[in-house]
Amino acid sequence: MNAPQAIDFESIFQFAPVGMCVSQNRIIRACNEDLARMFGYRKEELLGQSFLVLYPTPDEFERTGARITPIMNAKGYYSDERIMKRANQELFWCHVSGRGLHKEDAHAEGIWTFEDLSSKRPVTAELTPREREIAALLVDGKTSKLIARQIGLSPRTVEMHRAKLMRKFSAATSSELVHKLLGIIR
Repeated sequence: MNAPQAIDFESIFQFAPVGMCVSQNRIIRACNEDLARMFGYRKEELLGQSFLVLYPTPDEFERTGARITPIMNAKGYYSDERIMKRANQELFWCHVSGRGLHKEDAHAEGIWTFEDLSSKRPVTAELTPREREIAALLVDGKTSKLIARQIGLSPRTVEMHRAKLMRKFSAATSSELVHKLLGIIR
């Protein structure tokens, strides 16, 4: 009988078909080439960097971190689709999933995957940071009331942002807006 071969976890990490990284307190400690390529950096440039370099604005970095903390503390993992930023400042839709390694501190250490959605869902309108945040939550299926509660705004303010998004995307209904955000309708 053949003895089982040892699994080479380093190769699995490096050659995974998605961008991957290991973080400590939102600092990239290890990443694969796919992650670096997706964001337009060399791998060495990302090591030791804050996730801040991957976000459109510092405010979005802070708000996203605050928003996911209670979810990760409760579930141990988090997943969403959001607009991220490449090294050349290009914005793109990205599916982000992560798992915290310490249930009591979501950001202490984590494993994260990133999938570039730009070929299926281009960023087609100039959006403010708050509109990007609300668009990501709408795509996630959240109602205005849930969004308001989650990001600390009034439902009326969320509705105002949704109306602006509908105008920017020429959407007649909320459903059409979500379809346009998803890139289903051009």
